[in-house]
Amino acid sequence: MAGIDKLPYEWIKEIINVIAEKIVVINRDGIIEYINSAYCEFLGTTMEEAIGKPVQEIIENTRMHIVVKTGQAEIASVHPIKGSEMIANRYPLYINGEIVGAVGTVSFGNPEEWMDYSERIQPLLAELKYYKAEFQNELRSKYNFNDLIGDSPMFQAAKHLAERAAGSQSAVLLLGESGTGKELFAHAIHQTSPRGHFSFVRLNCASIPEHLFESELFGYEEGAFTGSKKGGKKGKFELAHCGTLFLDEVGDMPLHMQSKLLRVLQEKEIERVGGQSPIPIDVRIIAATNRNLEKMVEEGHFRQDLYYRLNVMKINIPSLRERKEDILPIAKVLLKKLERNFHRQGIELSTEVIRRFEAHSWPGNIRELENVLERAVNVLDGNIIHVAHLPLYLQDNHVYRETAHIQPDDVHPAEETIQPLKEIVAAAEKSAIKKALQFTNGNKRLAAKMLGIGKTSFYDKCRTYEID
Repeated sequence: MAGIDKLPYEWIKEIINVIAEKIVVINRDGIIEYINSAYCEFLGTTMEEAIGKPVQEIIENTRMHIVVKTGQAEIASVHPIKGSEMIANRYPLYINGEIVGAVGTVSFGNPEEWMDYSERIQPLLAELKYYKAEFQNELRSKYNFNDLIGDSPMFQAAKHLAERAAGSQSAVLLLGESGTGKELFAHAIHQTSPRGHFSFVRLNCASIPEHLFESELFGYEEGAFTGSKKGGKKGKFELAHCGTLFLDEVGDMPLHMQSKLLRVLQEKEIERVGGQSPIPIDVRIIAATNRNLEKMVEEGHFRQDLYYRLNVMKINIPSLRERKEDILPIAKVLLKKLERNFHRQGIELSTEVIRRFEAHSWPGNIRELENVLERAVNVLDGNIIHVAHLPLYLQDNHVYRETAHIQPDDVHPAEETIQPLKEIVAAAEKSAIKKALQFTNGNKRLAAKMLGIGKTSFYDKCRTYEID
C-alpha cells in the first residue's frame, strides 16, 4: 500500500483544505510556514502576505506561539476573532521527539456559520442542560431539620438523635409507620452531614421487581443481559459514591439480595452485573422501614447480621396519633404549601375541623393529613375549611365518636352489651380496612401500606370479611 509520501503535492494541499476548514502551521519561532486559502479569506489576507510573518501579526488573540513554547495541546478552545467566536484546536508538532512548530485549526470562520451551527445545536444543549439539572436535583437532598415540624417530646427526641447522627458516618435505621416522615429525616441527616455536598440517592426496595434488584443496586456492564444499555449503567451505589444511599422500605428487600448488600457493606466494593473487577465505593447507608425487623429476623425473613449492620443508630419516629399536639402546627405548614400550589391565601381551619383532626387516629399519618387538606382546598369556596369540606370518613359522626371515644347521648355504659374480644377485634379490623379503602379510593396496596400490614395479609383479611 502506497504511503502518503507517494501522494502528489497538489493532492496533499487539497486534502488539507478539505478536511481542515481553516489551518495554520508555524515554526518554533512563531513564524507562519503555511496557512490555507480558507483561513486567509476569513482574515482578509493572502497566503503570500501571511507566510513568513509572526503569527501574532496575522491572527488576533492567537495562542499558537504559546503552544510552541509549552508543548501542550489546546483542544476545543473558544477563540474570539473579528467579532466571531471560533472553536480552535492547537497542537504542538514533534519530529524525532523534538518540538519543531505547531499546527492550528479553526471552525466557524464567520458569524453566519456560527449562527447556523448555533441554531442547530442550541436546542440540544438546552435539552442536555435541563436533563442534567433534573438529574443533579434528583441526587440532592431537598429537606433540612427546619422542615421537620413538631414540639412534642417524642418527636423532639427523635429529631435530636437524628441531628447527632448527621455528624456521624455510621449507618442509620429509621423506624416508623407509613407517612411519618422517614424520608424527610433521611434528607435532613444527609444534608447536615459532611457528605451533604455529595449525592443523595434513593431506592425504594418495595417498588423494584426482584429480578431487577441487583442491576439497580450494583449496575451492569454492556451486554450483561438482553436489553442492557449500550456502555452499561451505573447502579445506585456508584451514583451515591462519597454520599448517602437511602434504602426505603428495606424490610421488603429480597432475602438473597440482603446477603449481597451485607457483603458490599463489609467489603466496601461492588461488582456490576456482568463485570469482572470490583469497584471501590464509599457510601453511607440510611435505611427505613415500617416493618418489625426484629420479628422478621426471628422468623427468618431478614438476615440478623444485616440487621445489626443497619441498626447502628436507630431512630424511632412517632406516629401522628402519638403526638397530637403537633397536628395543628403541621396542618398549618401543609396549608401554606397548598396555598402556593393553588394560588390561594389565608386558608384557615374551623374549630370543629381542628377537633376532628385531634380526635382522628391518622393511620396514614402526615401523608394522610396532607391528602385530607388537599382534598378540602379543592372543594373550598371561601377561606375557612369546615367539616363539610372533609372526606366522608371524617364527616361521619359515628366515626368521630368512635375515634374520639365519645358515646352517643342516649347510650349508657351500663346498658352496653359486652361482646367477646375476638368479635370486637374482628369488627375493628373490618372497620379499619373499609375506612382505608374509602380513603384510598379502593387502592388495596396503598390501603395495606397505610394500615401497616403486608399485601398478602391485607387480601386475606378482605376475603375473610367479604370486602370487595
